[in-house]
Amino acid sequence: MLLSDYLRQHLDHDRKSPQGPLNRQIYHLLRQAILQSHWPTNMRLQSSRALADELGVSRNTVLHAFEQLIAEGYLVSRHRSGTYVSETVPGRLAQTGSVSSVADGQGGPGLSQRGFRVLRDAAIVGSPSGAFALGMSDVEGFPRAAWARLLGRYWRHAPADLLNYAHSGGYLPLRQALAQHLRISRSIVCEPEQVIITSSIQQSIALISQMLADEGDSVWVEEPGYRPARSLLRAHGLKLVPVPVDAEGMAPQGRLLSKPPRLMYVTPSHQFPLGMVMSLARRRMLLDYAHRHGVWILEDDYDSEFRYEGRVLASVQGLDDQGRVIYMGSMSKTLFPGIRSGYVVLPERLAQQCADGFAELYRDGQLIQQAALADFISQGLYAAHIRRVRQRYDRKQTVLRAAIARRFGKWAVSPHEAGLHLVLHFPPDTAAGADIAIVEESQRQGVVTRALSLHYQDGKAARQGLLLGYAGVAETAITPAFEKLADIVERVLQWR
Repeated sequence: MLLSDYLRQHLDHDRKSPQGPLNRQIYHLLRQAILQSHWPTNMRLQSSRALADELGVSRNTVLHAFEQLIAEGYLVSRHRSGTYVSETVPGRLAQTGSVSSVADGQGGPGLSQRGFRVLRDAAIVGSPSGAFALGMSDVEGFPRAAWARLLGRYWRHAPADLLNYAHSGGYLPLRQALAQHLRISRSIVCEPEQVIITSSIQQSIALISQMLADEGDSVWVEEPGYRPARSLLRAHGLKLVPVPVDAEGMAPQGRLLSKPPRLMYVTPSHQFPLGMVMSLARRRMLLDYAHRHGVWILEDDYDSEFRYEGRVLASVQGLDDQGRVIYMGSMSKTLFPGIRSGYVVLPERLAQQCADGFAELYRDGQLIQQAALADFISQGLYAAHIRRVRQRYDRKQTVLRAAIARRFGKWAVSPHEAGLHLVLHFPPDTAAGADIAIVEESQRQGVVTRALSLHYQDGKAARQGLLLGYAGVAETAITPAFEKLADIVERVLQWR
């Protein structure tokens, strides 16, 4: 069935229709049809102008619906080519046969609305490794022999207690080692009893969402920001309030300041995805606001270990004298992704309650791994490993920047002083959805990257560009992989 015929059958042109304004009706009808696989992925839709003429509505009405569907990943706009049904998660979900009832709001045996939203917002790509996947570390540089020795000793001689569940926030020697490390490296003010060992940043966020916020509470998130964190917060029933970032980090202004949130989620050491480091003045401003209004700050100290020039600013938690900051970190990038080990440092008055809540909710374990990790840190192996890989990552970033400069010398690239990825910004006049089209094509050709626009909640304000992770790519493979990606970029954008 033609798109125009399908819409003509279902649209209600009555201005007082209970189905809402025409642009929202078109949005909902198209979304439902895509979920139910009425049209195949990559099918080209009628132009907005032609569709508006056939439906007898204004072109803006159709454009508003298309823009919302593009922002949510259901449609893709390809420069000078048209609008297409996307290959992203919603299209794949429809093929399972269990989503149509969810799309209709009927529940049934399929996914819940919350489950559907989690998958719709998912940032996981088909291939989690290779050039230029995010969230990967240089596993070839990990000291496997030393790690195996520590693990083997505990497996051979571990007391029975290390085979049980973890309680009271995790293995105490690891909490002690982490507290000492964080005091020195990040100016964290804490005692071991304030540290809870988790599996990841995501689990830390889930714990805080359940222990410190109720469904319907608001949380400030950076715009653009870290999609997995947004997905988790939304899945726990919190209301996301996007706050724009500027050169100094999260920048709340005007009416936003009159409505304090329950939580504030920030990535101050290396803003994800744009890469700026939050200024000391902005950190103090957010702290003062949190103190005055009773807001909890969730500090995701993302990439703080990988700074290549200049002095490292102290953590926001280290500046906090009122106990409003909850500090979160992970070993996935400093060691290797599969270790699934993170931590959260809580204000003293919350620590024991949250440790008890963590034990109730998650029944955590992995005490033998935690014991080996405690020794890895206390014996100086962790600090030495970070020093080595920091040099490797600095060289890799230099190689990638040189490759970008050769092909797109005048295009903006994110700051270079910290982090494990770069952002290649497209020219301001690039059509919406171009970066998504490039990501889809590059994945088909074996290059993994991520669209910058998908990290914005407001699709209309989204900037076009690509996120390029370089940590997990062999240094010699960076330039050939980028040349392949650059050919795709030029072809899709028809840029010369």
